Amino acid sequence: MQPDLELVTVRRDESFKAWYHGYPYRTVRWHFHPEYEIQLIVATTGKMFVGDHIGRFAPGNLVLMGPNLPHNWVSDVPEGETIEQRNLVVQFGQEFVARCAESFPEWRHVEALLAASRRGLSFGLQTSEIIKPLFFELLDARGLRRIALLMSMLEILASDQDTEFLASPTYQPDPTAFAATRISHALSFIGKNLSADLRESDLAQLAGQSVSAFSRYFCRHTGMTFVQYVNRMRINLACQLLMDDELSVTDICYKVGFNSLSNFNRRFLLIKGMAPSEFRRNQRLNDASRDASEAAAARGDGIANAPSIVPAVQSPTCARSARVARPPT
Repeated sequence: MQPDLELVTVRRDESFKAWYHGYPYRTVRWHFHPEYEIQLIVATTGKMFVGDHIGRFAPGNLVLMGPNLPHNWVSDVPEGETIEQRNLVVQFGQEFVARCAESFPEWRHVEALLAASRRGLSFGLQTSEIIKPLFFELLDARGLRRIALLMSMLEILASDQDTEFLASPTYQPDPTAFAATRISHALSFIGKNLSADLRESDLAQLAGQSVSAFSRYFCRHTGMTFVQYVNRMRINLACQLLMDDELSVTDICYKVGFNSLSNFNRRFLLIKGMAPSEFRRNQRLNDASRDASEAAAARGDGIANAPSIVPAVQSPTCARSARVARPPT
């Protein structure tokens, strides 16, 4: 399922957007936008989808997301029931970030935070409680007070020691992150040949290193062993295929490079915390939220200056691009 594009418009006399919405609501759907987003849930429980992460949420759930990271929160609310205020939202653009970095040397303290947000960051409840009153004040603040509140919020987020990454390291990987390394060709080769029989010795030769040197260098630059990286990449591809109903779980198992369904299920459970079939069921729930979103939009629910939505252009499925099946792992 392709995410829809959310068009975030910021008033001419403001630098960023601060608002809230209820549930159901027209932006509650699988979507993305180029802006950074801080989101705080203040009502309802349910399931959140951030990149390839699926988890539970409750009031106090505080998340920072980087540009173009697809996301959605689906509340456990009986059909026909509406919530006036479910979550608080702050959205600020990459140009705003660039100007702050250029103007304020102190901005360097939040650069690591923003870089990490490209995978989605969840914060601890203590931080959430500190942020909450600032968030509510920000909704009605005007002038320089808005800037002061946002900077305070970013400072608090940057100081939190209880953060958790949401999307996996291999979700929508940025190839430029490895462009300067000696193993860049090896990483590219892995990405293009996940369905093949990948051996560390072959990749070491491609990188022009001994197996031991390649293994150490690979772990230092990716944070995981060769086998762990390959398995995560394969599970990541499996998640993309599970979002589409064209292939069975068994077919997906072999298309992503596993030669044993039991091994595939075990690895998927270890990395994603759920079975492949449960992941697919959850994605169907995510997809169904688009219908509720469109129904809410048709009723005119929500505030007037909320972002609009551009439906995704459906591209050929990942299933059609997989070309090699049933290699050994």
